[in-house]
Amino acid sequence: FHHSNPRIKSHAIACVNQFIFNQSTVLVNHIGSYLQNLFQVATDDDLDVRKNVCRALVMLLEVRAADLLPHMHYIIEYMLIHTQDSNESVAIEACEFWLTLAEQIGICKGTLTPFLGRLVPTLLNGMKYSPSDIALLKSDIEDENIPDKISEIRPWIPRGRTHIPESSAGGMEGDDDSDDEDEYREEVLSDWNLRKCSAAALDVLSNVFHEALLPVLLPLLKSALFSQDWLVKESAILALGAVAEGCMEGMSPNLPQLLPYLVECLADGKALVRSITCWTLSRYSQWVVTQPHEVYLQSLISELLKRILDPNKRVQEAACSAFATLEEEACTELVPYLGEILQVLVFAFSKYQAKNLLILYDAIGTLADSVGVNLNKQEYINLLMPPLMDKWHSLKDEDKDLFPLLECLSSVATALQTGFYPYCEPVFQRSVGLIAQTLHMIQASHSNPEYFQPPDKDFMIVALDLLSGVVEGLGSSIQHLVAKGNLLTLLFQCMQDPLHDVRQSSFALLGDLTKACYQHVSPCVGEFMKILSQNLNPEFISVCNNATWAIGELSIQLGPEMKQYLSIILLTLIENINREHTPKRLLENTAITIGRLGYSCPNEVAPYLGQFIRIWCISLRNIRDNEEKDSAFRGVCAMIGINPQGVVQDFVFFCDAVASWSSPKDDLKQMFYKIFHGFKANVGDQNWQVFVAQFPPQLRTKLTATYQI
Repeated sequence: FHHSNPRIKSHAIACVNQFIFNQSTVLVNHIGSYLQNLFQVATDDDLDVRKNVCRALVMLLEVRAADLLPHMHYIIEYMLIHTQDSNESVAIEACEFWLTLAEQIGICKGTLTPFLGRLVPTLLNGMKYSPSDIALLKSDIEDENIPDKISEIRPWIPRGRTHIPESSAGGMEGDDDSDDEDEYREEVLSDWNLRKCSAAALDVLSNVFHEALLPVLLPLLKSALFSQDWLVKESAILALGAVAEGCMEGMSPNLPQLLPYLVECLADGKALVRSITCWTLSRYSQWVVTQPHEVYLQSLISELLKRILDPNKRVQEAACSAFATLEEEACTELVPYLGEILQVLVFAFSKYQAKNLLILYDAIGTLADSVGVNLNKQEYINLLMPPLMDKWHSLKDEDKDLFPLLECLSSVATALQTGFYPYCEPVFQRSVGLIAQTLHMIQASHSNPEYFQPPDKDFMIVALDLLSGVVEGLGSSIQHLVAKGNLLTLLFQCMQDPLHDVRQSSFALLGDLTKACYQHVSPCVGEFMKILSQNLNPEFISVCNNATWAIGELSIQLGPEMKQYLSIILLTLIENINREHTPKRLLENTAITIGRLGYSCPNEVAPYLGQFIRIWCISLRNIRDNEEKDSAFRGVCAMIGINPQGVVQDFVFFCDAVASWSSPKDDLKQMFYKIFHGFKANVGDQNWQVFVAQFPPQLRTKLTATYQI
């Protein structure tokens, strides 16, 4: 560490850094002397030495935080200075420290609070575009007519269809696996830089300190937002978006003044200001949709649509992405504006180059997911389908530009339902052809690997997903197409593919086919059920989720005949529902399927009631009223009738789950009534009143009014 040659010194520190993450015994045993020597070279004149010192401290914070605690005041001071280092690579390494510190909330709050007054301005300063960024971006040119380079187009990644129960929380519910840093790594530039690292740090710190950050931040923003220097203004708008999630409660009183100003900034003369404003407004879209439409939503829709048609490609991209986020939050609130929205999105087909066309497909697909069957109006179909089908016909089967188009069409087909019927036959046949062609190429590559390369299975995945969308949308109207083809044979092969994404999409299609045309699925049920039972490993969440859902759909169709398959399915599902840290949507689908198994085979499943009833009730209390929930609750009611003892210890959870219903069907409501009053008669009126008195007031009031408990 103390060699006279700075290059050797830098390499020595970098070498030792390799031992930090695996916590080498030698390093741990000498951690005190290691830190002492590291601190001695921390202020070295050589930038590579300083960079590797910063990197070492970040790594140590991640795995040996306790060893740094006695020195934390010194380390924070050091990182504050070097986050402002004149060399950007050193500054980025130092800035990473704040991201890592925020992951350890207790340490972060305890050590960083006194420094917020200095750290926040430092991060804000780091969020400004550097001169090299500006030179690279060439930001203000009207480049909509310049074709994209292949290197500029990001690889397309299939989403894959996942069955998600309807949550009472609204919106399109799903697990949030996003990483805050990834959002900034995607924003504007392809390379991780100080601007994005600073913004990501402010974001994660806002999720640690929440409103405590605002007394420092807001005065700085109020000045910077109205700066005459567009770089300062732009960075302030970025900061406003960065703290949206963590400081939403504290920001809400300021939004009535800030939102109109941000909407005005969408028309700023600088393209980079317009693009970052799109992103920041998307971060507040959840708040916007809770306000009266005429106050914010109408103007936001109108101005974002203008930016979707901006002459600058970067602004188009930001606006289209922001609008997709708004669609997810607003859902059916967008229905009154559908005509205006579709006219703009369809016109964008004629403007967009290849890169932004991918984002446009996503925006259209998300719109379809969000408004659902409201899209099924002839005037909307006449606007939307011709450009989509023109693209469909212009692309060859081996063209990877098919991927995002097919994914988009899957959502559109589901939303249009019968409105998609005129287009279903060519779409169905081509999708089946893509699956058959891919399977044939897989077989050829296995048989003659020296002559044939393995195919891109994304062709098969998007085709399976599109078929799911068509089948879900058209229901039994699709039967004649399934009957005259070999789809079920192809599906059987796809369900056994080693690639998780292929199996995920296969099980989604199987579930949809089971609902739409079970008579064609029926001959293969035994083989399908065996494969499904082998795919209930919750380590592969989406595969397990779709397999679980498909089992539930098959169970409804099979009825009592389902009992022959319980031995290979039931105990695994019970184990999954009781597993710690199981994602919400998998818990919900598992609970629904267990309930449906009880509906079909109550005598066989009822003895296990006590093993799952508590988590079952908790998992389904936030699901909206629908047919899946209906059949699951009927199953549980049947099981309680056979094995009432199985629910006694957790009866309050059952009461709470029943209260989650808004409008159960009359016969289901009667089942609930019978169970409540059966328990009341069994324990005696006095004991029952003591039991009910323990309920939260809202629960007691609702059940008393509805079931006279």
